[in-house]
Amino acid sequence: MLVYLNAAAVLAVTGYALYLFIQIVYSRYLFVKLGKKTEFELNLKERLNSVFVNGFGQRKLFKDKKSGLMHLILFYGFFIIQIGLIEIIIKGFIKGYEFPLGTLHKYFSLMQEWTTFLMLCAVVFAFYRRYIEKLKRLQLRRDFKAAVVIIALTTLTASILLTLGFETVMLGHEPDFIYAPISGAVAAVFSGISTSTGTILFYVFWWVHLLTVLSFMVFVPQSKQAHELFALFNLFFKKVGPVGKLSKIDFEDEEAEEFGVGKIENFTQRQLIDLYACAECGRCTNMCPASGTGKTLSPMELILKMRNHLTEKGASITSRSPWVPAFAFKANSSPMALQATAGGNSEVAASVETPNLIGDIITEEELWACTTCRNCEDQCPVMNEHVDKIIDMRRFLVMSQGEMPAEASRYFNNIERQGNPWGSNRNERIKWREGMEDIIKTVDETPEFDVLFWVGSMGSYDIRSQKIARSFARLLHKAGVKFAILGNEEMNSGDTVRRMGNEYLFQELCTQNIETFQKYGVRKIVTTDPHAFNTFKNEYPEFGLEAEVVHHTQLLADLLKEGRLKPTKKVEEKVAYHDSCYIGRYNDIYGSPREILRAIPGIKLLEMERNQENALCCGAGGGRMWMEEREGTRVNIARTEMALQTNPTVIGSNCPYCLTMLTDGTKAKEVEEQVQTLDIAEIIEKSVEF
Repeated sequence: MLVYLNAAAVLAVTGYALYLFIQIVYSRYLFVKLGKKTEFELNLKERLNSVFVNGFGQRKLFKDKKSGLMHLILFYGFFIIQIGLIEIIIKGFIKGYEFPLGTLHKYFSLMQEWTTFLMLCAVVFAFYRRYIEKLKRLQLRRDFKAAVVIIALTTLTASILLTLGFETVMLGHEPDFIYAPISGAVAAVFSGISTSTGTILFYVFWWVHLLTVLSFMVFVPQSKQAHELFALFNLFFKKVGPVGKLSKIDFEDEEAEEFGVGKIENFTQRQLIDLYACAECGRCTNMCPASGTGKTLSPMELILKMRNHLTEKGASITSRSPWVPAFAFKANSSPMALQATAGGNSEVAASVETPNLIGDIITEEELWACTTCRNCEDQCPVMNEHVDKIIDMRRFLVMSQGEMPAEASRYFNNIERQGNPWGSNRNERIKWREGMEDIIKTVDETPEFDVLFWVGSMGSYDIRSQKIARSFARLLHKAGVKFAILGNEEMNSGDTVRRMGNEYLFQELCTQNIETFQKYGVRKIVTTDPHAFNTFKNEYPEFGLEAEVVHHTQLLADLLKEGRLKPTKKVEEKVAYHDSCYIGRYNDIYGSPREILRAIPGIKLLEMERNQENALCCGAGGGRMWMEEREGTRVNIARTEMALQTNPTVIGSNCPYCLTMLTDGTKAKEVEEQVQTLDIAEIIEKSVEF
């Protein structure tokens, strides 16, 4: 009779837990479905590679090796112990039950025991990192749910070992220290108790384990552990193509209610999956230049606030569905919305005023603090994309609301009027080449050219950046490269315009530039500006550009390999090299600039504490070059301090924006007399005989 009662209780509890789990997960599915549909490119190979490398391979988690190993044990351990869970449940009904594996069962038992023990060790280490070591990124969000996870996993793993240990006592078996070493040790410790006491304790921990599993199953989709359900989907459905590429807005769509995103449901379904896939690990915020220098923006909090907003708003929108129970909503949902949905009053629920996405949930200060460096995205183990959501909301502010910082408005006006950020006369764009007309020709002056040198607004108008453009032009001429410039026909590339939210102006510039390229039959473009390089290479093709695009460090590296440039003069400098975001994290170019520096006699290459994919942004991206920093420390100062820690004589860069920010940094630190800031083209020019 007790067996039947036990079975009935198990079925009832398990059934109810499964019901709750399915309801909650389904509600999240409905919330994601509120988003806009987008075209889905299968690209099966790329998507499966993403799942296996970053999901099952846990590649990004190993950016922090300690946490990576811990998570790897928990990830695979959780799958492995589920097999043992089935056996343990059956043991509650059939005394001494074992899977019919014959002699192999002892090896199965050994694997289960060590897996469970290693999981328990990993949980203890997680506790240590969060509460003893107090790892900075784990302190970003003080949430009791993190403690619940640790308690649940500790209980889950410990109860397995205790259940198996007391089973040995219950059956009166001798402890097996070879194939069941942990539970065997438990049995040995309690070997003096009676079999009846052992039986009671067996069922106590058997129920503890079962209830923990079922409770945790219901808890998971309502907590940060939801990433266990959504992460693999996120990895599979991730945006394919160039990283950081922004979506194109169709301005001819007459049904469009807004340009950009001002409501959570106007993000795409793909973007909304990100919100539930977030693991709340803090890696994004830990590496964010804005957050690290005291700005309002925290990429993790941005995602979580959007997630909570989606859950709350989704609850009110879908309240008519009987599949969405009130308990599926976040605990911090508005009481009125919860009361309405719980009572089935859809009219009240629909009338509940939900907060505005921009203003109430996400502040404008957060949106404008972003430098679009993608350090957050590069660090994210589930490959969440933060930047595109920020840009979409900026687009709404700029194009639908007409709201933006005064500096942004001035920037747009100058681009519209004169085609450059300063509002300087557009007919003076070519003046930078004065005195070098014999080697720097326009496309009109030399109809036969192999490479178009895109100078960009910085190289054309900024006095410091003009030196870089002239140095690079001399190197091209020395190497015998047939190149030309557009001169006064060159416009702004529109990269910064786009990332500041003015998609309409970007598309105008893009169309004009492509028409100019086609007019002169341009087939290869080189530029010293990583921002222009990225947008030409990865975003212009969607609008019709058909040309090879290279960065000047790539071309210089090729010219060195071909022997067309020969650095022979010794340059006695210690160079702290800075990786720019749009060459590095956006385009994975880390080797060619270093190859150039290593090829120069006398150069000692220094690496900063944060380098390559982990490099700290200079602070200029996303339009921040043209806006004042009014919160915390200036990002460029923080990056300059990192460079100075290497004790360099030169801070080397590959970007005119970075060079400007780092130059300002050395001036602020009053070391400009001791430490030069030079572009790689300027450094190699010192070593070449002309």
